[in-house]
Amino acid sequence: MKTDLGNEHRFIAEVDAFEFVAQDLGAILDSLNAWFERLCVELQAHRLVSRGLTERSPLARNADAINTLLRDAVPSWARQWASLEPASALADHFDDKVLLLVFGKFNAGKSSLCNFLADRFAAHGKAVQYFHLDSGRIVETSARLEEGTTETTARLQGVRLGENLVLLDTPGLHSMTLENAALTQRFTDSADAVLWLTSSTSPGQVQELDDIARELHRNKPLLPVVTRSDAYDEDEIDGEIVKALRNKTARNRALQEADVAARAAGKLVAMGVDAALLRTPVSLSVHVAREQGQTPAALTEAGFDRLYGALLAIGEPALAYKRRKCAEILLHHLEENVLRTLLRDVLPLLDQMDEASRTAVDLLEQQREKIAAGIWRSVMPTLPELLERHAETHDVTAIRNGLSQSVLDAFTREANEHLAGYVVATDPALATITVADDAGYEDIVVAQAAGSGHPDQVVGVDYRRLHGELVQAVRESLLSLASHAADQCRASIGQLASQSDSLKQVLWTGERELRDLKQRLRSGAA
Repeated sequence: MKTDLGNEHRFIAEVDAFEFVAQDLGAILDSLNAWFERLCVELQAHRLVSRGLTERSPLARNADAINTLLRDAVPSWARQWASLEPASALADHFDDKVLLLVFGKFNAGKSSLCNFLADRFAAHGKAVQYFHLDSGRIVETSARLEEGTTETTARLQGVRLGENLVLLDTPGLHSMTLENAALTQRFTDSADAVLWLTSSTSPGQVQELDDIARELHRNKPLLPVVTRSDAYDEDEIDGEIVKALRNKTARNRALQEADVAARAAGKLVAMGVDAALLRTPVSLSVHVAREQGQTPAALTEAGFDRLYGALLAIGEPALAYKRRKCAEILLHHLEENVLRTLLRDVLPLLDQMDEASRTAVDLLEQQREKIAAGIWRSVMPTLPELLERHAETHDVTAIRNGLSQSVLDAFTREANEHLAGYVVATDPALATITVADDAGYEDIVVAQAAGSGHPDQVVGVDYRRLHGELVQAVRESLLSLASHAADQCRASIGQLASQSDSLKQVLWTGERELRDLKQRLRSGAA
């Protein structure tokens, strides 16, 4: 290639010389699909099971919310993948061309730049063909892209420059219509490189940088262009003051470009995106170049020589991206729609459930004490009457049976109140009241005088020892029942926490494996 040609000549010549070499992506595509299938199987296998918890349990409700997310995710992912079909079809249609997506805030001068570059290609004798998309179908037209100061672009339109380059002009990001903004987002995947236009009247708006970060995260070339880099000056011509449109000074342009670069880089770092992927911004003025007749000097002063140089620099990266694009589209879907959704929506719920589990375990000791205290308050006032009732018959067994039933009833009542979120299996044996074999009623005898001829007289019964043993037996029983219930609850919480940890491991393993596949794809080892 001759070295004395300007950047415009060099750029158009390089576009004509683009070589589209196919890359065998079969193995990496199989690996990506296998990753997704394996993830779906693992998520199904690791659905949370709330054993030992009732529907009143906050933990069970947390688990149900997570399971619902996992259940609804799969059909949602299928819909999202289907929504990428138009972008894939567009990419397939232009499989032998580099697609440069021109996007930015509405009124950034996207259509004007596309038309201007078309004029420049035509001036070099290259074929120019305009088109637009109608329900996903490419319709060729002779009409130039409509330019204006309002949001005129209501559909995806574009122009083919020469045989190997296509510019896609999109409705504005953060558009006045949600439909237009959604249309832009839907087709970003079709591009091999991105030209981000931002007007010099408000360059590098922060709300635009979220979309830039998304494209840079996808590792495709992106060139920021500061448009409308011009201003009106007043001149005196033939004694009259007139306004003339002029390029902004080199100093003004450099300051704006540095500002856009600095704020863009800062935003990208905050988003965890490598700021080195951001290309150096360039400034230009389509209007001044037109008004000054598109002469070589006018083009250079308006910034087009720098633009062509920047476009030359992203040519090879764009071709490299194009060669792996079909795998990148699937990777983007798996990263952004599948994995990111899980990490964003499911992981926080798992963390919340883990925190709730720790709180529930800490609360169990209080609940155990409340159950034991409730049983004590309910049962102990009945003991004196029970002892009196069976004093005449000395029926200790009846007393033990009555107390056992009272303890069991009181436990059931207290557990239902304090452990309403748990399924508690009661062991009746723990409510059984036992005392020593020789513990019972003791007769109070009045001894008669020796030789009186009268037998000793029983005047009452003493059950102090029996009372003491029954009190101790009730205490041991209620503590055993309360502890047994708390242990069951603790086990139910532990099982759910273990399931949560396993599900987290599935997500983290999936994240690591997909990161490895991405590195493999982009390192050329696909």
